[in-house]
Amino acid sequence: MKNRLNNKGFTLIEIMVVIVILTLLAVLVGPKIIGRSDDAKIADAKVQIRNLETALKLYKLDSGVFPSTEQGLPALVTKPASGIIPKNYREGGYLESKSVPKDPWGNDFVYLSPGEHGDYDLYSFGADGGRGGEGKSADIQSWDMK
Repeated sequence: MKNRLNNKGFTLIEIMVVIVILTLLAVLVGPKIIGRSDDAKIADAKVQIRNLETALKLYKLDSGVFPSTEQGLPALVTKPASGIIPKNYREGGYLESKSVPKDPWGNDFVYLSPGEHGDYDLYSFGADGGRGGEGKSADIQSWDMK
């Protein structure tokens, strides 16, 4: 009966072993998780570009043309008042969010129509927010997504 009363809690050795294990996990796993946030943002930007492309195609189905550069992506949310005004504009626009999203880094997507690579060019400047870049700062372009 006396042994049971003495077995309450953890010994100092047990606590030290747990601390060592948690430290090893933090050292080995932490950097891998932290480095993945950039990869997640790149994947998110690609998904957003694909969603915008779908909305652009629906816009073209209704109007016969893509929005001009001047009309831009806001034409997917509100009916344009200048340029070629679509006759069959969908009530409520073409984006569920009712607003044009920003890229994962908080910048506007770049939209050009007609584009240099097709009917339109749609891209994000990536992490650096400027044209060009390499690796995680590379531009994410609708015509060059893998």
